[in-house]
Amino acid sequence: MVRRNEQRRAALVDAAIEVLAGQGARGLTFRAVDAEAAVPVGTASNYFASRDDLLTQAGARVYERLQPDEATIARQRTAGRDRETYVELMRELVGRVAAFRTGYLALLELRLEATRRPELRTVLTERVRADVDANVAYHEASGLPGDAMAVKLLMLTLNWLIVEQLTLPDVFTEAERDELVAAAVERIVTSTE
Repeated sequence: MVRRNEQRRAALVDAAIEVLAGQGARGLTFRAVDAEAAVPVGTASNYFASRDDLLTQAGARVYERLQPDEATIARQRTAGRDRETYVELMRELVGRVAAFRTGYLALLELRLEATRRPELRTVLTERVRADVDANVAYHEASGLPGDAMAVKLLMLTLNWLIVEQLTLPDVFTEAERDELVAAAVERIVTSTE
């Protein structure tokens, strides 16, 4: 029987994210999640039908937590529509994603695990595709320069910059990271007029 206390479920999924980031996918067990969440042994197994269910829900939760809050979205909507604004938006994005270090590392673990689990690969593929589509749609509605291809290229470029920052943080300084974000926008985003 799967339990329905949504606050407890969210806490367990958040604990699973921490376990994934700290111990990798192979370390993700119900017992490890129980320990991370500081709940009695057996709690996670009462909330998730299987380990695959837990992996899938952890992936979905990372994306939920990476979404900007309403204040950020409102600020972005009222910002300028030029490349300088675009650079600032991308710096903010990289900073927000990098600030959720364990979430992004857990997502990398899930992507690796998806190479061995077709169901997880299907779920992550759908989720990432939806994220790409949402970013393109947001961009097209924003009036910012560039096109859908620029959005996709920036996503790929900035994702790897984030990986570099989280896994080998001494490769680039913060100033270099900011310069790289600015250069990516300047070189990838062209006028659509």
